[in-house]
Amino acid sequence: MSAVPTPVQDSVFRQFYALTKPRVVQLIVFCALIGMVLAVPGLPTLADIRLGLIASLGIWLVAGAAAAFNCIVEQGIDAKMKRTAWRPTAKGQLGDFQTLLFSAVLCAAGSILLYVWVNPLTMWLTFATFVGYAVVYTVILKPLTPQNIVIGGASGAMPPVLGWAAMTGDVGPEALILFLIIFLWTPPHFWALALYRVEDYRKSGLPMLPVTHGNEFTRLQILLYTLILFAACLMPFIYGMSSWLYLLVAVGLSIGFCLYAYWLWKAYSDELARKTFRFSLIHLSVLFAALLVDHYIF
Repeated sequence: MSAVPTPVQDSVFRQFYALTKPRVVQLIVFCALIGMVLAVPGLPTLADIRLGLIASLGIWLVAGAAAAFNCIVEQGIDAKMKRTAWRPTAKGQLGDFQTLLFSAVLCAAGSILLYVWVNPLTMWLTFATFVGYAVVYTVILKPLTPQNIVIGGASGAMPPVLGWAAMTGDVGPEALILFLIIFLWTPPHFWALALYRVEDYRKSGLPMLPVTHGNEFTRLQILLYTLILFAACLMPFIYGMSSWLYLLVAVGLSIGFCLYAYWLWKAYSDELARKTFRFSLIHLSVLFAALLVDHYIF
């Protein structure tokens, strides 16, 4: 007779699961899948699907490990911020050793999976992304410079590159274009959030741009980045990765993002900053979905 999980057991499971930052990891895996799909001409074979699923699992495990490690480093900061105070490490529900062991197991399992069943390049790139996010960004950049999200954004922009490498064994210019789009998308996306969460960041002591340079300067940076991002979003069409379908979607989304940034720059409100942040999520998701649809239709 199988044992029925107790509420405590279920609660502990949910605590560990929360350490992996599921929503963030889901977006990472989605972006990696886009890289995988675009790397395979035409419809994927069963072997391609199998390889893609294994690679997705491996990337999910390592990304979850990086998120858990981040929770250890930032538990004191998380406890001061409303947005993160619920995390198990911030509330003291899980100790440092438990969390570190959990992170190490996930990272080791994901790395072995990628090395043995995908390819060594994907494993090393994924591990480098782990180090870039968990150590370089979280430990070094985030507490030292307001440009933390700009420099550290390179780690967050890696998923399509990982997906491309998983299917091809190398990194092509197409993967680097996808990397550039996410790299330029990250600062305006994050700074929109930081604007209406500025008091949380001020209490935490982190040198986020709205804290160090003020609201108006941050809004200007968001506007400038959305304009540069607009140009980057045209590159898949210019390079020949996509057709007019993607171009129309990219132009529409980019105009929308630029308009939100312009309105935010002209007249600030917390509500408008929230809407800009939400639209940034729609922008990236729909943009990459359009690339996916375009890849199979044309």
